[in-house]
Amino acid sequence: QLQLVESGGGLVQPGGSLRLSCAASGYTLDYYAIGWFRQAPGKERERVSCISTSGGRTNYVDSVKGRFTVSRDNDKNTVYLQMNSLTPEDTAAYYCAAAYTRYSTLYFTRPSAYTYWGQGTQVTVSS
Repeated sequence: QLQLVESGGGLVQPGGSLRLSCAASGYTLDYYAIGWFRQAPGKERERVSCISTSGGRTNYVDSVKGRFTVSRDNDKNTVYLQMNSLTPEDTAAYYCAAAYTRYSTLYFTRPSAYTYWGQGTQVTVSS
């Protein structure tokens, strides 16, 4: 069973940065595309970013383009989400999720494509 654990969340001032980590155990992440999602209170879950198994293809929701960067280190079995220029609108619980695929260039944008989910880490952007 693949297990995902997010970390790196916290309280940050507007304009600040955080780096979230998604550490996997149980299986290697080599064959899993990873998605980052977030959900704020009273709002629907939103896709933030996705990355293919090789890391060569990425995808971002428009609201974070140019500010967030997703990357992965398969040797460390970890995926990262670097978040810069944070705004209060980025406040949410952030989740990583994994979807098995044999294809190194695929990523998935729909939450329903993901089988494994972490427990989430809270990001609060406030002055």
